[in-house]
Amino acid sequence: MTVIAVLGNGRVGGSLALALTRAGHEVTVADRSPGSAADAARTARIVINATPGAGSLERLSALREELEGKILVDVSNATVDGPDGLPAELLHPGSSLAEHLQEALPDTRVVKTLNTMLYTVMTAPATLTEPPTAFLSGQDPDAKQVVRGLLADLGWQQEWLMDLGGIETARATEAAILFVPHVIRSSGFTPFAVSIAR
Repeated sequence: MTVIAVLGNGRVGGSLALALTRAGHEVTVADRSPGSAADAARTARIVINATPGAGSLERLSALREELEGKILVDVSNATVDGPDGLPAELLHPGSSLAEHLQEALPDTRVVKTLNTMLYTVMTAPATLTEPPTAFLSGQDPDAKQVVRGLLADLGWQQEWLMDLGGIETARATEAAILFVPHVIRSSGFTPFAVSIAR
């Protein structure tokens, strides 16, 4: 059992919180009320960033003290949305939200994962017709190992996980969000994920 704080109580944060609670973890969900995120982060060992990516850097930078020494699992994508509300371009071209978070939070171990799929797949990867891939990017091998354990609790088999290396590799996975609007317009709002076939 791990004490986990989920920042963000929308569809992504809510589904992750529910699945991790069912897996036996002690989970607190922070909403937008004043002090909620700080209180949740302060008592957690692992913090999951499920806030809208466009505002994540500002929100989490304000929690630098509370996040010190913690593992921050970043599942967000920072994008500029188009008129239809779907991602149109990256907010940090040539870089990534994860890199900016790691720079702003030097005493926090940032791990990027689960950002290359529709949110429903995050907690139910086995429901797809083909095995999906969850990528991990981060500087700290021990932190990534802990996150592998969390992913296993969400139903991810170890052979479906791929460690890409340092936090700079999140540039590649965050760029995958640009597939999303085209896939949705082509196939509808049905579960999908990026998968590496071998």
